[in-house]
This record gives sequence, C-alpha cells and structure tokens, in this order.
Amino acid sequence: MADRKQLPGKFVWFELVSKDAKKAQAFYGEVLGWKVQPFPMGNSTYEMIYAGDTMIGGYATPKSDRQPAHWISYVSVEDVDATVKAATANGGKVVEAPYDIPTVGRSARIADPLGAELCPFKSLEGDPADALPPRGGWCWNELHTSDPAKALAFYEKVLGFSHRTLSGPGGAYHILSRGGVDRGGVTDQGGERPHWLPYVAVEDADATIARARKLGGTICFGPEDIPNVGRFGVLQDPTGAALAVLKPFPMQK
Repeated sequence: MADRKQLPGKFVWFELVSKDAKKAQAFYGEVLGWKVQPFPMGNSTYEMIYAGDTMIGGYATPKSDRQPAHWISYVSVEDVDATVKAATANGGKVVEAPYDIPTVGRSARIADPLGAELCPFKSLEGDPADALPPRGGWCWNELHTSDPAKALAFYEKVLGFSHRTLSGPGGAYHILSRGGVDRGGVTDQGGERPHWLPYVAVEDADATIARARKLGGTICFGPEDIPNVGRFGVLQDPTGAALAVLKPFPMQK
C-alpha cells in the first residue's frame, strides 16, 4: 500500500446507508455477486463490500430514523478541511463536519448548492490505481441535478474538476475530469431530488435488471442502450437505495 499515490477527484469509495443492511446484502449478493466481510474498527464492526477479491465499499447505519436508504460517494481530496471550507464559501453546506477514521483517513459530508451530498475523503494510504473495474465494481458516478451550470461551477471551485459538454438526444451531458482523467458526469434531471448515482459494471445489464426485479427491487429505468457507451438500467434495492448497472460496449479502436 505504501506505493499508492493520491488521485484527487477520483471516487474511491461507495457506502450504502440503510436501516436494513442485511436485506440489502442478501439482495446485492444475488443480483451483483457481492460478498460481505466484517472489519473491526475500534469498538464497532464495519461491513465491507467485496466484488470478487476487491474491496469496493461498505454498509453504514443512518444517522437518524428519518434518513432514507441511499448510496453516498467518497471522493479523494488533498485536504478535507480545506474542501469543506471551499464548499461553504461557494454555496454548499456542511452535513457532517470533518472527522478522523482511525487507521483509515479523514472525511466529512457536504451538500452542493442544489442539495446533492457526497463525502470528501483523504486516505492515509493513498488511492487505488486507475484500472478496469472488476465484475460488480464501480465504473462511473453521475450527478443528477436541477441546475447543471450551478453545480458545475461549484465542483470546479471545490473539487478542481474541469468539464466538457456532449450533446445528444437526451440533451446536454457534462463530463467531469481532473488531471486528464474522466471521473463522472452531470445531467439535468429537474424532477428528481439532486443526488449522485453510482454505476456498477456488469456482464449483462438485461439479466441483472431481471434478477433485481425478481428479488424485490424496483426498476426505475431501462435496460436501454447509451450510444457508443453501453447498455444500462437504474434500479432501487428493496431498502430504497438507487444505483445504475452498465454493460460497457467494447472499446472502439
């Protein structure tokens, strides 16, 4: 781990916050093949998500009974405290003040000016190197927001992202990048509560969606093709948290 470098702007961790983690674990085990491994952290135990042999995320309990089930994304930053200050200076808010995770790193939870939340994070060991995701691993992260221009300005100032805009039948789509590497997307979804939607790489989007439906999931969208990208769908697990699944098309030469 000592040779790991920090990759600011990379989404490095995803956590399911749910009151019924066991129900979610059973669902994702069948739908995505994920395994769970308890990891002792001080006086408590944190349940890690594994895609094959790769540790990709974890399960957490809500801070209150009113907090609905959801996925929260962790993004690598050089300085968590400075990121939080920049967020508040640019119209965002602090949901959870910076805190240390013993032997792991430092994190916080912020909301952008439209209300989408994520966690700036700095690992003590650096970040995992960029590589093709394993089957069942995370492959993209997408901000659904009611005001893309305002969101893009915020993330440029707070996380150092630059962006380029693609146009298509669904309207403008904005690609976020940092250091020459694409890290996520921004799309106008005015009718939804602003949120980050993580994508999981799968071998067969249709079969994955069918399994999710059979096992009590709700299908929000698809499966459908994204031209030149892949076939995807959006599902909600039985506890209410949403994510997308994507079968990437073969890369063009």
